[in-house]
Amino acid sequence: MFAAVLLLVTGCLAIFQGIAAIANDDVYARVGSYVFEFDLTAWGWIHLIVGIIVVLTGVGLFAGSNLARGAGIALAGISVILNFMWLPYQPWWSIIIIAIDVFIIWALCTSWTHATD
Repeated sequence: MFAAVLLLVTGCLAIFQGIAAIANDDVYARVGSYVFEFDLTAWGWIHLIVGIIVVLTGVGLFAGSNLARGAGIALAGISVILNFMWLPYQPWWSIIIIAIDVFIIWALCTSWTHATD
């Protein structure tokens, strides 16, 4: 349950991050020479798509799907990588999402048993 809520929160934050980058490139700081040469609109679409998939995975966790548990671990790892690459644009936002993703991975890896009624 904890991981599902955190997946929904992280997914919504990624969706907001994506919408902000797509809607107005001036919201984020312009970074000069950066290894990952995507423009902010491309980063916005990436965050939007990943955010939607993360929200759907969180809904799957609420339904009790074991497939969603494995997908949640993988998506949280992908989100960590994406937000690490996003650090030059919004450092504090990225660090917060990375921290939440680490908690998601921890929660999904430690609670494999289901409580009995």
